[in-house]
Amino acid sequence: MKYSTKLSDTVHVMVLIAINQEKSLSSTSIAESVHTNPGFVRQLMLKLKKAGLMTSVAGHARPSLSKPADQITLLDIYKAVEGEKPLLHLDTHIDTHTNPDCGVGINIQLSLQGFYNEIQKTAEEKMNTITLQDIINTYYQRTSMHNDLQNII
Repeated sequence: MKYSTKLSDTVHVMVLIAINQEKSLSSTSIAESVHTNPGFVRQLMLKLKKAGLMTSVAGHARPSLSKPADQITLLDIYKAVEGEKPLLHLDTHIDTHTNPDCGVGINIQLSLQGFYNEIQKTAEEKMNTITLQDIINTYYQRTSMHNDLQNII
């Protein structure tokens, strides 16, 4: 099963935009950094625009954040690209993935729902405390440590 990387890819795009405000950033150049195709980047950017997190002008490779990075949360970004899609998913295909004659098979998914809801709520509360600026600061700390190690070697 393939896992979605939309959130991390979108954060990547937003960090690129935030730290390269004076540079031209086409969807092609962003796609090279994310290691994906420009069409996918444009889809993500369109979702960010619709969510009010980013602005851009067609034909100009100068996207920008709509508000300061310390006012954009990881939850804002998640909601922009995933909508109301939950982090954890139930297997609702009981007839194809579980034995319908098995009591556990019939009831386990519904038994998990409440726990999954609790996990979702907790994750969203935490994501709401992490800002894009926090991620940018961590990025700079990591690159600084990397550069310090390079200087030692």
